[in-house]
Amino acid sequence: MTKEAFLQQVRETKTPYGTAALWWLGQMGLWVKMGETVLSIDYFADPRPGRQTPDWVPAAEVTGIDLFLGTHNHDDHIDHPSWRIWAKTCPEAKFVFPKLHAAEITADGISEDRQLGLTDGACVQYKDVTIHAIAAAHEFLDQDPETGLYPALQYIIEGNGVRLYHAGDTLRYEGMLGKLQNFGEIDVMMVPINGRDAERYLRNCIGNMTFQEAVDLAGELKPRLVIPGHWDMFIGNTADPRDFSTYLTAKYGDQVPYLIPKHLEQVIIQH
Repeated sequence: MTKEAFLQQVRETKTPYGTAALWWLGQMGLWVKMGETVLSIDYFADPRPGRQTPDWVPAAEVTGIDLFLGTHNHDDHIDHPSWRIWAKTCPEAKFVFPKLHAAEITADGISEDRQLGLTDGACVQYKDVTIHAIAAAHEFLDQDPETGLYPALQYIIEGNGVRLYHAGDTLRYEGMLGKLQNFGEIDVMMVPINGRDAERYLRNCIGNMTFQEAVDLAGELKPRLVIPGHWDMFIGNTADPRDFSTYLTAKYGDQVPYLIPKHLEQVIIQH
């Protein structure tokens, strides 16, 4: 699909109540349409060398986004060069991020009235969409001792009768499952599967859930659909999504439907 066709599809897609449309743009990047609200989550648009997945829509050409969400302060999740562009080209948009990083977001040229900073247990509402924040352990929870804020988050996004769970970058930690279960049934979840190992630690590449850990989280939550992410972007930090799907099927049978996503392919979610 061409960039132009993709943008047209996002604009023209209708999502009746009880549905949402998703498009995967690589890594943990999702565009989501819920009713009339369009969200961009962890979209990495900076065309820097070394990326295997292209910047499908160059930052300067991104339009029509109501909410930009970033889960943590790594450039492939909060893409500061792109956020600086979007602060100007999407003047009505709001920006959702861990509140601990408010100074960096302000430095991107995003005024305080457009900032929706969150931390564990907090939520914010924008029109018909509510975003709940849960602390993420990437690789540790690293709660700031002075403010009590967390540097990395996961999001539960509710809108148009649909509930979406975006895990950002995280490991599992004690109490996390209970926090997620408190929200009730999840329609779709996206989880990282690239794992962690000594070689990556030695080059300061911190980790995520392994594909087995991600499968077990899905098996316990039993969403209507689970999508594996964070496996395609950078050499040396990839995974094979077929390992995820094979393990999921072997362990949980057909209890948890899954989708190995394709870039820019539209996925319609129904509650």
